Amino acid sequence: MTSLIDVRSMTRWVRDAGVGTIIRGMVEYLDDDFRRWERFDKVPRVASHTPFGVIELMPTSDGEEYAFKYVNGHPENPARGFQTVTAFGVLADVHNGYPTFVAEMTLLTALRTAATSALAARALARPDSAVMALVGAGSQSEFQAIAFREMLGIESVRVFDTDPDAVVKLSRNLLPLGFEVTVASSAGHAARGADIVTVCTADKTRAVVLSASDIDPGTHINALGGDCPGKTELDPAILSLGRVFVEYPPQTRIEGEIQQMPESFPVTELWRVLTGTEPGRVGRDEVTTFDSVGFAIEDFSALRFVRDQVAGTGYTTPIDLIVAPDDPKDLFGLVGPLAPIG
Repeated sequence: MTSLIDVRSMTRWVRDAGVGTIIRGMVEYLDDDFRRWERFDKVPRVASHTPFGVIELMPTSDGEEYAFKYVNGHPENPARGFQTVTAFGVLADVHNGYPTFVAEMTLLTALRTAATSALAARALARPDSAVMALVGAGSQSEFQAIAFREMLGIESVRVFDTDPDAVVKLSRNLLPLGFEVTVASSAGHAARGADIVTVCTADKTRAVVLSASDIDPGTHINALGGDCPGKTELDPAILSLGRVFVEYPPQTRIEGEIQQMPESFPVTELWRVLTGTEPGRVGRDEVTTFDSVGFAIEDFSALRFVRDQVAGTGYTTPIDLIVAPDDPKDLFGLVGPLAPIG
C-alpha cells in the first residue's frame, strides 16, 4: 500500500511538531542531499505556461528513490479566492517503480523553501547577523522568519509590502511568537541596515523591487521571487555587487534573477560551498546573493523527511493506488467475464 499524508494530517503534524522544529530537521536532510548532489538525476522543471500562470513537474532520483512534485504558480489567484501556489508530491521505489508515499506539498513547499533559505544563509551570511528585512509579506514570509530564527538566531524583522493587509497579517502571526517586527515605509527602507534581505513578491513581471543603492556592504540577499521566465525582483546591478549562488544553473538561468544577465555571468552552485569545493563568504563586507528558484532535490529531501517523521503514526493513511492482480500478467482478469464479483 502507498501511504498518504493529506492536507488535514499535514496541518495537524506541523502544528503538533512545530514549524521551527520541522525546519531545523529539514535543514539537515537538505544538507545531506546537497552534499551528495552529484548522485542525483537533474533536469530543469517541466513547465506549462499560460496567461493564467504556470503548472510544473519537478522530478529527480538518487538511484534508490524517485520523487516528483506537481506545483502551480498563479499570481492572480488570491484575488479570486485561490492560493497562488498549490502542490503535491510523490516518492517511489526505483526497484519496482511503485509509489510509496504521497504528500500534500503546499504547506510542505513553504517549509522546504524556508529551510533551503536558512541552509544557504548559514553558509553565506555573516555569523553575527541580527536583523532581517522581509520585502514581501505573503504566504512564505512567516516561514522565512521562523527559519532564520531557528538557524541564525534572528528575531528582529523589518517588513515592507505594497499590500498593508499583508503586513498586518504578518505582524499578527509573528508578534505572539516573540519577534520584534518593524514596519518599513519602502523596500529600500527595510533593506538598508539589515544583515539579511529576503525578497519574495508575487507579481509575474520584471520588477525592480530593490536597487543596488539599497544594499549595504556585507548584506546577504535571499532572492526568492524570481521563479519563472519574465519574473524578476532585483536591479541587475545588485547581481554585480558580489558573488551569486544558485541551486542548479540551467534552471536558474531560465527562471531566476540571473535570467537578466548574459549566459556567461558567473555563478557558484550551493552544493559546492556545502562540500567545501568552493568558498562561501570570503569577507565581512562581501555582498552575497542566493538566487533561489527551488529545485527538485529540495522536494526530494522534504518528502523523505516527512515520510520518515510520520511513518507508523496516525498522520498517514494507506491508499489503494496500485492494482495488484494475482497474476501480474493478467490485468484483464480483474475486469473480464471471469473476474470475481464483490
